[in-house]
Amino acid sequence: MGGFSLWHILIFAVIVLLLFGGSRFSNMMGDVAKGLKSFKKGMTDEDEVKPQERPVEQRQIPPQQPIDITPRPADPVAPPPPPSSPADDQTR
Repeated sequence: MGGFSLWHILIFAVIVLLLFGGSRFSNMMGDVAKGLKSFKKGMTDEDEVKPQERPVEQRQIPPQQPIDITPRPADPVAPPPPPSSPADDQTR
């Protein structure tokens, strides 16, 4: 259940051939084959490079600066809290 059987694949292939035509479909598959071939060639080219041949990248790490953790006073420019509104019995 839920899988594609051989009949499903054959019907799909016939529909694709009807939509795209034989020559157009074969051209697309040729392009896909060329892409796969170039991908495999690129992968083998990278495998041929030996680790000793690659240049060693040396970076200098900057010296660490000490972190200042001394406590600071509260912000003196902060506005004062708003005055509370008087209650009803305070206004009479």
